[in-house]
Amino acid sequence: MSDTGAPAPQTLSVTTPDGLSVAASVWEAEGPPTGPDLLFIHGFSQCGLCWDAQVASPQLAHLRRATYDFRGHGASDKPLDAAFYQEAGRWAGELAAVIAQTGLRRPVLVGWSYAGRIICDYLAAHGAGDISGIVFVAGVVSNEKRFFGTCNRLMRQMCSPDTATNVAATRAFLRSCFARAPERDAFETLLGFNMMVPAEVRAGMFGRPADFDGLLAGLDLPVLAVQGARDIVVAPAMAEHIAATVPGARLEMFAEAGHAPFLETPEAFNAALARFAAAIAPR
Repeated sequence: MSDTGAPAPQTLSVTTPDGLSVAASVWEAEGPPTGPDLLFIHGFSQCGLCWDAQVASPQLAHLRRATYDFRGHGASDKPLDAAFYQEAGRWAGELAAVIAQTGLRRPVLVGWSYAGRIICDYLAAHGAGDISGIVFVAGVVSNEKRFFGTCNRLMRQMCSPDTATNVAATRAFLRSCFARAPERDAFETLLGFNMMVPAEVRAGMFGRPADFDGLLAGLDLPVLAVQGARDIVVAPAMAEHIAATVPGARLEMFAEAGHAPFLETPEAFNAALARFAAAIAPR
C-alpha cells in the first residue's frame, strides 16, 4: 500500500489551536494545477496512508493533493484525555489549521467515514468560504441507528485495553470494510497503522452528537456522496440521506465495493473524483 510510485511529498507538522502536532503531506500537481486542490481526510483508526491510491493516481496528478493524520492517529500527537476528541471545536480548528498551514487554496474536502463528522464540525465553526466542495465517502453525518451496519460491536471492542481483544476486533473490523478481501500486503499495512491508535483515543471518539441536517440543508457548494453498495459498516442509506438533504448534491454508488471504495475500486473512484473536481468552476 505504501509503495505508490508517486513523487515524494512535502511533509510538514501542523500546529493545531489546542497545541497538538499533526502530520501532513502535500503532493504538488504535475504542471500548473487545472482544478481545485484536494484534501483527503481518513476515518476512525486509520491514517493518511489509506489514500495512497489517490495521491499516486495519474487521474488526479493534475491537481494538488494533501493528506493528514488527524489527532490520535498515524504520526500525529496522541493525547489520551478524551476531551481532545469529544469537543467539536477541536476537530474544526485542526482542519482549519491544516488548510491554512499547508497553503491549500479552497480545497475540495474528501472525507471517509468518521471524517464526515469532522467536515461538519468544520462547516459549523468556519462555514464553507474556504473550500470548493465536499466528497463524503461513506461519510458519517448522523447517529441514527438506521444509517449503520453490523460493526459497532467490533469498533467498541477496538477500544479494549486487553491486547488480544483489541487486535482481534481490529482485524475483524478491517475485514468488514471490504466486500472482497484486500491483498495480504495491503491488509498488513492497514492493520499496522490501525494498531498505532491507542485504545483510549478510539474510546474518546465515541458518543459525540451528530445533528447536522440543518447545516447540510443550507450548504451552497458542490457535494458528492460516494458509497459502496455492499458497505456493512455504514449503511448506503447514509449517502442517500446526504444526497437528499444537501441541495444539488450528487450520489454515486459503487456496486462491488464495501466501506472503502477508494481502496477496493480505486480507478473508478479516482475517475469519479476527477469528474467532480473538473466540474467545479473557479470562484
